[in-house]
Amino acid sequence: MNRVARRFVHRVGAGMRPASVAGAAFDALRVAAALAVLARFLRGARRLAPVRPDDRRLDETVSVVIPARDEVERLAPCLDALRGDPQVHEVLVVDDESTDGTADLARRQGATVVPGRPLPPGWVGKPWALEQGLREASGEWVLTLDADTVPVPGLVGALVGAAERHGYDVLTVGGRFVCETAGERFLHPAMLTTLLYRFGPPGARRTRPPARTIANGQCLLARRADLLAAGGFGLAAGNLTDDIALARRLAERGRRVGFLDGTRVVEVRMHESLGEVWRHWGRSLPMPDATPPGWAVADLGVVWLAQALPMLRVLTGRADPLDVGLLALRAGALVALAGAYRRRGPWYWLSPLADPAVAARYTHATLFPGRTWRGRTYGRGRAADPVSPPLEERPGPGGGPAPPARPGRSATR
Repeated sequence: MNRVARRFVHRVGAGMRPASVAGAAFDALRVAAALAVLARFLRGARRLAPVRPDDRRLDETVSVVIPARDEVERLAPCLDALRGDPQVHEVLVVDDESTDGTADLARRQGATVVPGRPLPPGWVGKPWALEQGLREASGEWVLTLDADTVPVPGLVGALVGAAERHGYDVLTVGGRFVCETAGERFLHPAMLTTLLYRFGPPGARRTRPPARTIANGQCLLARRADLLAAGGFGLAAGNLTDDIALARRLAERGRRVGFLDGTRVVEVRMHESLGEVWRHWGRSLPMPDATPPGWAVADLGVVWLAQALPMLRVLTGRADPLDVGLLALRAGALVALAGAYRRRGPWYWLSPLADPAVAARYTHATLFPGRTWRGRTYGRGRAADPVSPPLEERPGPGGGPAPPARPGRSATR
């Protein structure tokens, strides 16, 4: 890095030709990207501890809401893990117009099935299913889980305890990934690294600005009344990256949103093959419908300059000390992320070789964001006024009316 900086200063002092100006500007961008990633990593050195299972008896009730559309092949392990959990007040599976027997499976597993209503104008399927589950739930807390997650006993107590301890209005965690095929173990970690480079590790102590708030919708906990008062999942009604949009709009409304390491309390099998990782997760990596344009450009630059380019320059014999330093940082990231995977093996450790391909996929998803998901195609952009048909409210705890929502804590900050 010192050699690159000296080269830049030398060019400025010597009076640069146009080609030299371009080279110096490029070097300056590389240094800026490297410093941005390093700063994010250093902030992670003081991050909050990972969430650990907590099987204590809870004083408040917790409803689990699982949105499910054609999930008969993946839902059973999640429901098996929740069945009989004393920390769970109820399990609601919102059947989002499935055609494969999802609802029957959920009933056999002891869950309450909420028949999903037709998708209203302006809504994407998942937030609409979550909104219906939120309104049907009767617990004081609501925990939403994706159908492909498998919670560990003590998850509920761990999340409630962490939310209360750290003062979060909404808490999400990143689970441990189950990648069974060699292709998944090669590609998935390279994609996960783009998140680490852009946002740093989970557990940041410092509150992020709303536009940089990060969340994981696979596992989300919130107080039901407060989430309803803030606007519920309607805040992200038209977003395919609904978890990020929801978190950022809640942050704009003064709610404190947390994202912690949850690898000890929940596992997730997101995809079944390398192809699915490439198509499905690659589509949402840039968070295209929830990221301001300026940050989208900056994030794209970081992914290319700090993650993908060093590997390309090494492979083509053009590496300089900055590239070597960034590859050392990449190796450190690989070690740090190892605990996020149940299985690793040689393909995991070779995953930095996939960084250039991942940067290309990231670029394509940024420039051409997909609008098709789960057999539905949505219009461009977020609907300004999504239509939300009235839904029957359940009574609050104890049979009375639902409790009034408390104001966001930022009102007093």
